[in-house]
Amino acid sequence: MVEIVGTGSSAPEKVLTNFDLEKMVDTSDEWIRTRTGIRERRVADKDTATSDMAAQAARRALEDAGMGAEELEMIIVGTVTPDMNFPSTACLVQDKIGAKRAAVLDIGAGCSGFIYGLSLARGLIDIGEYSTVLVIGAETLTKILDWEDRNTCVLFGDGAGAAILHTGDKGRGILATYLGGDGSLGALLALPAGGSRLPASHQTVEERLHYIKMAGNEVFKSAVRAMGKSAVTVLEKAGLSNQDVDLLIPHQANLRIIQATAKRIDLPMEKVYVNLDRYGNTSAASIPIALDEARRNGLIKKGDISLLVAFGAGFTWGSVVIKW
Repeated sequence: MVEIVGTGSSAPEKVLTNFDLEKMVDTSDEWIRTRTGIRERRVADKDTATSDMAAQAARRALEDAGMGAEELEMIIVGTVTPDMNFPSTACLVQDKIGAKRAAVLDIGAGCSGFIYGLSLARGLIDIGEYSTVLVIGAETLTKILDWEDRNTCVLFGDGAGAAILHTGDKGRGILATYLGGDGSLGALLALPAGGSRLPASHQTVEERLHYIKMAGNEVFKSAVRAMGKSAVTVLEKAGLSNQDVDLLIPHQANLRIIQATAKRIDLPMEKVYVNLDRYGNTSAASIPIALDEARRNGLIKKGDISLLVAFGAGFTWGSVVIKW
């Protein structure tokens, strides 16, 4: 079995509230809260990059696990906001924390990046390739937001979360994972320019193509379907039912999506961890931040079953069942 032996998280100090946004774009606190559940989000300053928060979350996870960075054999970072196209954010984190032995890899699976990372790390440990893997979800989404687009700029925030996976005892650890995707819908949530299709140019900058573009209603519908399916499928793979779940930790994108996912598996909201109101959508960072908070707040106990479910750009989706 593969266990999570340590978690950590990091978020910028600056808080941007809905009332702050009222002064920036044509929106209101009531409009944002009733449609998303978000009240505030964290915003990185101009000198803070994704790797900075990722490294801080990693150090806290190592401290939680009682490990040194030299024990890490691989670092996987899920992010769509890397410091730069290359070297990878995982390479930068490796250097920042001094994990000289670790192989390094970035995953661009949008908000599902951390779940994809957990699944990959579990597989690598299961086959004996590695015994200790650090998985991070980290984003500075506020740096790619169009602050004139009220439909997207109110949704996202910055942060990072990390988990250390290690060979564990039979009977506990990651019981099952499930991953999926549909690239035919990718254009519904995308960052159009900056890659090989539309390299940076005066035209792409003038047309504001280096910001997140999202067809909100269509993304919402797809997210509800995919997260519900992911939750059901991974429980079946683990041989469990909804009654076995002690805590659902979903991707924190929209309160209505979270509620719909809980309803799909007939789980009361009392068993759902929600911190969306304080962080907004932090993409790949949302689940590991929530997981770290839940553990540190004593909401996860030995023997508990946790269900993690995500949906993201790509489209991608996935889920993980863990017995602690």
